[in-house]
Amino acid sequence: MHRSDSHYRILKIIRDNPEVTQRQLAEELGVSLGRTNYLVRALKEKGLIKLSNFKRSDNKIGYLYNITPKGMIEQSILAKNFLARKSEEYNKLKEEIEMLKNEL
Repeated sequence: MHRSDSHYRILKIIRDNPEVTQRQLAEELGVSLGRTNYLVRALKEKGLIKLSNFKRSDNKIGYLYNITPKGMIEQSILAKNFLARKSEEYNKLKEEIEMLKNEL
């Protein structure tokens, strides 16, 4: 998966659920926990997200992820690029399907 796609998906997931854990992010992204940690740290270092501690109901400290204003702008840019890439992939796949249909 393209790194910018991963960044876009993480920002989208965090926007919808700021209390998401890195383990949950990893499952949703289909990547390892270590890779997820790397991606989250990169977003934090770029100033796109902030992490705040909070107390979970099971007496464990967790993190609350907040998307910064800079992160909101970046998410819009990433969404536009993600859509363009996926549209291009779709169009290429559609052409390939048509070629295969014509061969049969």
